[in-house]
Amino acid sequence: MYEARFYQKTVTNQVQCLLCPHKCIIEEGKTGMCNVRHNREGKLYTHIYNKVAALHTDPIEKKPLYHFYPGKQVLSIGGIGCNFNCSFCQNHTISQCQVSDYNSFLETTPSHMVNKALATSEIIGVAYTYNEPFTFYEFLNDCAKEVHAAGLKNCIVSNGYILPEPLEKLIPHIDAFNIDLKAFNDNFYKKHTGGKLQPVLDTLKTIVSFGKHLEITNLIIPELNDNEKEFEKMVLWIANNLGIHIPLHLSRYFPGYKLDIAPTPVSKLESLYAIAKSHLNHVFLGNVSDEKRSNTYCPNCGIILIQRLRYSQKLISLSATGKCTTCGFKTKIIL
Repeated sequence: MYEARFYQKTVTNQVQCLLCPHKCIIEEGKTGMCNVRHNREGKLYTHIYNKVAALHTDPIEKKPLYHFYPGKQVLSIGGIGCNFNCSFCQNHTISQCQVSDYNSFLETTPSHMVNKALATSEIIGVAYTYNEPFTFYEFLNDCAKEVHAAGLKNCIVSNGYILPEPLEKLIPHIDAFNIDLKAFNDNFYKKHTGGKLQPVLDTLKTIVSFGKHLEITNLIIPELNDNEKEFEKMVLWIANNLGIHIPLHLSRYFPGYKLDIAPTPVSKLESLYAIAKSHLNHVFLGNVSDEKRSNTYCPNCGIILIQRLRYSQKLISLSATGKCTTCGFKTKIIL
């Protein structure tokens, strides 16, 4: 075990974790809500330092990050544990399990992850993904520092549920984020994730304030978070607080884990896409075959900048500096 960061002692042999907004008070011998941070004799330890549960090379578009080095690859790593307990979790076999129940860890080090990323020229860096990366904060932080030192990039795919201090200490080492904004409704968060909405909104604003690349994913679940008026409020909040250039990925839900609601109708995705496009420059549909709504278009002249089909892409009218070659509009796309 490795001593965790961001905690304080309370009464005898109790500790309070200060990594995420749950602020779990953990008894001796117990773990917090994330299942991986453990109180041992009045000190908080992480069970998953130097332990990886998933390791793959992926297109950057799979994260999804559409405007951050399109066409490149990333080394994707994940552990186990999560500070949410989403009823619809797509990776529940690693996010919702106990450390003692998982026997397929790859023992590794930050240096080994860097060397693995450097071994392939198309890999631009490391993506921390699959489960909730903030649960393996210590390994993530140490790995991210070495990745940057090697001239590579760091990407985080997260639910955004983290307290300001640990986020602000980590964020200088991170280049891009995709944050799941699961709904624009605190009751949805409380009932279906075990968390709250406001800390996620605060994380999004912090990322933008630090000038980091940000994209947002919203999984559309029928009857739970697909109300069009509420959705438009969310889109307007993004436009007014983060910027109209922030890419929004609308992802189609399929039954999984504890939720067996029928898949999201494509017609609903199309309706929400139209609402979002009326306020944001870049909106995409995910988990559905829709080439038209997967492309990136110039906000000024409407021409296709990047053409996509699933995870393959082709630059059409985009210069090396991120400008539209037709009208000269300067995008926020990082190449």
